Parts: sequence; C-alpha cells; structure tokens
Amino acid sequence: MTTVTREFPFASHDEETRTRQLLEQEWLLTNGLGGYASGTVCGALTRRYHGLLIAAYPSPLGRMVLLNRLTEAIRFPDGTMFRFGGDQKEAGLEFHGMEYLSGFRLEDGLPIWRYDINGTIIEKQLVMVHRQNTVHLIYRLVSGEKMVRLKLQPYLQFRPHDASVDVASEDPYMFTAVQNRYQISSGPNSPQLRLVINGGRGNFTLEEKHSTDIFYDVENARGYDSLGTLWTAGYFAVDLAAGQDAALTASTETWETIAALPPGGALEMERERRRLLLSAADPRARQGMPAELVLATDQFIITPAGRHKDAVRAHAMGDEVCTVIAGYHWFTDWGRDTMISLEGLTLATGRHTEAGWILRTFAHYVKNGLIPNLFPEGHNEGLYHTADASLWFFHALNRYLEYTNDRATLHMIMPQMRQIIDHHLSGTSFGIGIDPSDGLLRQGAEGYQLTWMDAKVGDWVVTPRRGKAVELNALWYNALRLMQQWTEQDGDDQYARQLGSFADQAYRSFNQRFWYEEGGYLYDVVDGELGDDSACRPNQLFSIALPFPILERDRWPRVVETVRQRLLTPVGLRTLAPGHPDYKATYHGDLRARDAAYHQGTVWPWLIGPFIDAWLRLHPEEIGEARGFLEGLAQQMNEQCIGSISEICDAEAPYNPRGCIAQAWSVAELLRCWLKTAQ
Repeated sequence: MTTVTREFPFASHDEETRTRQLLEQEWLLTNGLGGYASGTVCGALTRRYHGLLIAAYPSPLGRMVLLNRLTEAIRFPDGTMFRFGGDQKEAGLEFHGMEYLSGFRLEDGLPIWRYDINGTIIEKQLVMVHRQNTVHLIYRLVSGEKMVRLKLQPYLQFRPHDASVDVASEDPYMFTAVQNRYQISSGPNSPQLRLVINGGRGNFTLEEKHSTDIFYDVENARGYDSLGTLWTAGYFAVDLAAGQDAALTASTETWETIAALPPGGALEMERERRRLLLSAADPRARQGMPAELVLATDQFIITPAGRHKDAVRAHAMGDEVCTVIAGYHWFTDWGRDTMISLEGLTLATGRHTEAGWILRTFAHYVKNGLIPNLFPEGHNEGLYHTADASLWFFHALNRYLEYTNDRATLHMIMPQMRQIIDHHLSGTSFGIGIDPSDGLLRQGAEGYQLTWMDAKVGDWVVTPRRGKAVELNALWYNALRLMQQWTEQDGDDQYARQLGSFADQAYRSFNQRFWYEEGGYLYDVVDGELGDDSACRPNQLFSIALPFPILERDRWPRVVETVRQRLLTPVGLRTLAPGHPDYKATYHGDLRARDAAYHQGTVWPWLIGPFIDAWLRLHPEEIGEARGFLEGLAQQMNEQCIGSISEICDAEAPYNPRGCIAQAWSVAELLRCWLKTAQ
C-alpha cells in the first residue's frame, strides 16, 4: 500500500505572510489514550494546549502538559552554529530559525519537517506510541555535511493541559540522571517525565534556566492569560551522521517499557498500524483524501485512561473500554458526539469491533433513561444533562446493525434501549418527557441547555430552546420506529404495537405543530418559553434526514431549498440564517463573545451530513451535485489543523476555521458523505 502524503504548501515568499501562515497552521498526533502532541508548523507555542507530550493520566490528574517544546540547533564541523526550529523569543511573537524551514508534510498522518541550513538538509519526524504516553522526535541528516552536532534543549511546565499558562509549580523541578537516562519530576505526587537520547554519540549538559514571558498569541486573542514561564535543566548534544537517525524520547512509561521499543521500531510499527487501518477501511477510502480522513478518524477513538471499573467489567465480557474524544484540544468524550460520529469513525473505516465496544460501553452508563452528555476532564463519572444523546444512541445502534447484523449486541443492550423509551414516556430528569396531550417530546430545566446548541455563559443560556425542539422530536420518532422494528423481530408484538401508536401520534402532532407556513420551513421550537420560535436553523433537516422521516413528504422540497439558500456554505451549515437579530457573522473575542456566536450563525461542518442525507432523499439521482457540497470542506484539510477538519467556521467568507482544530463529527461526517456520494 502506497504512503498517504499531504504536502503543506507555503503560501508566500513574503516573510510576514509566511510567518503568519506558519503560526496559524497546526498539527496533531494522538496516542489512543486521549493524550497528544500538537503545535504550530513553525514550532511556536500559541495555545496552552501546545506541547510535544501531553500525557493522559487517570483521574484526578487527567491530561497533563509535560514537555512543551525543544530549542534545536546544529553545529557544523567548522564550529558555526545555527538554530533551525523556529525558536520563540520572549515577550512577543518574534522568532529566529524559521527561514530554514523548507517543507512540511504528513506521511500516513505523521508530521515531518524539512530544514535546509545552507545546503545541509535535516528532517525531523514525530511519532507517538499507540496506547503509551511516549513521543519520539527522530532527526535524520539527509544531505550536505557528513556529520553535524545536534543540540536539543527541552523546556517544560508541568500543568493540566487546560490550566492557564501562568500557572506556577508549587514545588521545584527535580532532575536526576543515571547513565544516559534522565528523569524530571516536581513534588511527591508529580508525574515523572523520562528522557533519553538514541542514535549517535551524545551527552547532556546541565544548564538550568527559566524562559520567562513566553507569549501565547491564541490565548491572548481568546481573552485568557497569555504570558507563561518554561523551565529547562540543560541540553542534549548528539552526533548526527549522514543517512542515520538520532532521536530524543520523552515518556511517562517505565524505563523497561521505553527500552522495549526504540524509536526506529516504534516508527515502523506505527506506520504498519496505520496501513492496517487503511486496509480495513472501505476500499474507496484507501487512497488520497478519503484515506487521510480514515487516518484522521483514528485520533478520536481512544481507550480512556484510568476507568478501572469500566475496564474490569468490559474485560469480564471479552470487551475493551472504548470511547470517542469529541475534539482536540479541550473536549473529552461526549455521548452525543460519539453517537453522531460513530458511523464515520468506526463503520465506514471497518472498525466494527470497536463500534461494538463503544455501544456496549455506553449501554452500561444508561441512567434514568439517559446516557452521559460528557465525562469531565479528570473524572470517572459522567454528567447527564442532555436531551438528545440517548436518542442518538438509537440511530448509532441502527447504523451498526446495518453494517454488522450483530444481533447479539442488540439483544444484550435491548433492556437499556427499552429503559430509555419508557423513561421518556413517563418523564425523566431535566424535564425531559412526552407531553401526553400530543405525544411530542419536551425538555427544559432552569439553568441547563440540553440540546446540541448548548452554549452557556454563567447563568446566560445563549440559545434557550426549552420546550419542544424540532430535532428532538425527529429523533424521538426515529427511536420509536426503530424500537418498534426491533421488538417486532423479537416477537414482542404487544409492545411493538404500543410503540407504533406513540409514533403515529407524534407524526400527526409534529406535522400539525411544526410547520411554519409563512416561512415555508419548520419552527425550531414550539411551546417554548416565548412561544413558537420561527428562527431558521439547520435542526429542521433531521425531520427528513433520519431513516424514518417525521415530516410529510410534500413539505420536503421547501425545507431543503430554504436550508440550501439561507444556511448552506462551502464548509457546512450556518446555525442561524442571516437577517435574524441574533445572527453573528464571525466567531472571535473572549469567551462571552465567542459563546454568543457559537450557535447564532457560526458554521458547523458536521451539519453537512444531514444536509446531504436530506438532499439525496429528495434528489436521489443528483449524487454529483451532492458531492459538490463537500468540496469546500475537503479543501479545509490544509487549514487550521493540517489533515483534519475543525469544529466550526465563521458564518461569512472566507469562512475561517475556529474552535477545536480537529473535531470528531466534522471528520466523520465528511468521510461518511464522501463515500455516500462516490460514483
């Protein structure tokens, strides 16, 4: 199988434009535990989440930044020395060494930098070991001098990855060395960072210092503390010979584990693991951009660190604990995002076993008819404040069964699925329950936002949707019909008839209550706090896009055309149509300003999925036009996070990517729809 390569094109020879591009474009590597390495192409730290090793620990630590950056230099045989890694100066966005960066690319999703230092070519490659908190930085002298001396100085700031960059350690850093093994810690309960050099003749020189006032540009733009301090114990120096590798390994694993898989072996095994991922995927997704998406999906599927009880239970059944990180850098695993993205992440990619693990894992979390909305960072217990995640569970299970026909899993979790239905019929937490007068699902509790439009600043719920939301009722109807189908197959005709009766009532009431004749589309919420909400939003698409459409067919054309004209952009759907008083064209500023725009116009790439589903349901022969709706998103893979798709974009051209640099359902829905529109 050929290597999947993405060459990153440098936009301009103009120094200022080039510098800005290299500061804005980012890369991401993950380790299958929730840990990661990430940064800008040029090497500057602009986010609190940037670092070469962000390790995933069990609660209460969660994910920790351990190795922030390296300064890199080479010394030629004549004694001249050059810094080449984009060294960040203090107290500002000034750099030196970036002029030597001549190329950046992803090979099978792994980042490689190419430096041309007066005709001497050096390449640097990063690899993380799967399911280990280990990163290898591998350097190769490609051409030019026969031998150079490589100087690598590690800088660090032990802190939770979402902590402010100005957090100071309460205890001093402790540095120990035994032969060529080096270890850093801070206090009795501190993580242990282990460092080792592999390759040519090398040594370590003690040179302790603090690098103060490191300026984090993105944190500043987002309204957070933006000046931090890094610490170093000294620097490594190692000979780098032509055609040979030298590597710095940073890890939290035991020395025995680190020694068991040296950097070259780790790189080859990770490449082979990725080739196997591609060979298991849909044959149409084994080359080119779809193959890149397959590799990008792997970043989100994790075995969560530290959920001991879950692991014991899963292992007793022959399973593994498996879940989905909703987005990098700051999301954990979210129930809603997991269920929406399951098909694109696991089924289109041939990872059916893991899909089953995910579904069975979440089935164990069902409580009062709900699955968790999210698992907070550093905690083992989920939060349940969501009205739609449990209904998306039915959709995800249905897609899994379509791919696998795994009736054993269906029978295993049917009691939990019935519990969800019954609790919704009788009423459950957060005001979630069926209105017996019309059979429609209502929800709402003071101070909570329970739908996917969940921005909240202090006590301000930005998009209050308490009442009967359009997509919740489409999902409820879909869940009833699916459950009716499954119970009929199991011979439980009486319960199936009851479900069918509830579904019929919901269908009639939905079409009576949600149609907004004046606009030619659907109300977003009926019976809300302020009455019926006629804001034009994308949520109405689910009334057509789901396997069992709840909207009468003769109304489909007007809804789809309204969404196409008012909400569709080249990179997804706006969350609110222009012209509404609350519409925001851009997503920027501090937290309050950003959350005010989060669902008030901001584009969400994942919404292209239900739009494509609705479009093809209405226009089944227009596959080519449906594929055209995806082209803009495909081009975004050279934006924000190279090789992935961001969480959101501005609502107006040039549709700048915003939010998380890599989002599970954005990647999943693009891959799913790309395959769906393949001809």
